[in-house]
Amino acid sequence: MMKKQLLIISGGMEIGGIERSLLGLLGELDYERYDVDLLLFNVGGELLPLVDKRCNILPEIKPCAAMTLPISAAIKSAPVIGIKRAVNRITVPKKYGSDDGATFALLSAYWRSCVGNMPAQKKKYDVAVSFMWPHDYAAKKVKADKKIAWIHTDYTIAKMDFDKDEKVWQHFDKIAGVSDEVGEAFKKVYPSLSDKVITIENILSAEFVRSQAKKEKTEGFDSTKKSVLSVGRFTHQKAFELAAESCRIMKEKGCDFKWYLIGYGPDEELIRSKIKENNVEDTMIILGKKTNPYPYMAACDVYAQPSRYEGKAVTVREAQTLGKPVLITAYETAPSQVENGVDGIICPMGVESVADALVKLLNDEAARNKLSQNCLSRDFSNKECIQLLYDFIEN
Repeated sequence: MMKKQLLIISGGMEIGGIERSLLGLLGELDYERYDVDLLLFNVGGELLPLVDKRCNILPEIKPCAAMTLPISAAIKSAPVIGIKRAVNRITVPKKYGSDDGATFALLSAYWRSCVGNMPAQKKKYDVAVSFMWPHDYAAKKVKADKKIAWIHTDYTIAKMDFDKDEKVWQHFDKIAGVSDEVGEAFKKVYPSLSDKVITIENILSAEFVRSQAKKEKTEGFDSTKKSVLSVGRFTHQKAFELAAESCRIMKEKGCDFKWYLIGYGPDEELIRSKIKENNVEDTMIILGKKTNPYPYMAACDVYAQPSRYEGKAVTVREAQTLGKPVLITAYETAPSQVENGVDGIICPMGVESVADALVKLLNDEAARNKLSQNCLSRDFSNKECIQLLYDFIEN
């Protein structure tokens, strides 16, 4: 029997939750049944060497790669793409602003205006999987009998031209949300697409996470103190600048601890300034970018995700896989991530609420042990979810 031809499309393999969930998917695919091509707009990133070797990584397409570059570099690499992005960078914020929600408008405008200048894929596929939004390239430049697009975030926070974006989604036969809550949020924004929405949760290799946790030392980590760890991109979404305020309140309550941040991103200077402003330089420690954050996860007492919003944070699942007590804020999709009081804690939004909840958890070893044991008794890999993709491919 001939193998079916499968194309998976994503941005690149920089360190991030979407990229790690893509690794999980690629690691679980049945390569006896499918020939898998992987199209990355940027063939690079720290996680690229971890891509399953049975997967065929396609050559980089210069105009697509230009979408991942700073605008000045994009103009040199692919002038038409770079100039169109530069124009949108000026015009879009005038209409939608420049906050987190308006980032959706900018990315959507970039791809909508530039995709026409990108070459189409010559090969026709049985199935195309567009794993990272915006999905314009898979919609307009790929020939496939079936197409499926992924949703990783809460679209109710987005600001953009939803009518134009909806026309892109219409090219897909199915739309896969990483949790039921992510799918429901999407349906609120795009009710006409409701019949296409299914849930396929992030697939996580527990074996990989546990083996990586044993590989490296935790440099810069003080094992003599109780510790909180947060991992993620330094962006508005993750709210790490607010965590600095929570850290100060915890110190004022007499809690003796360290809070470590692993990540990188545009808000790093803001976070550093808030750490200094709250006088917690000795307590909140930025460890920077780590290809392998798992030894730090294994070493911490509590893993915290104080986000403003999430789809389904991969890092939370990874921490739970390592048996860590986790604390997350009550963002819209939080109940899909944690069973409150069983395999983690969901606390109200706000710097004081986060501080109070963390102090309580750090001071209650019995509660931490209970959460830890419950996590270790559960399977967070979601490997069975690969069958949902197979069902789409085969039926």
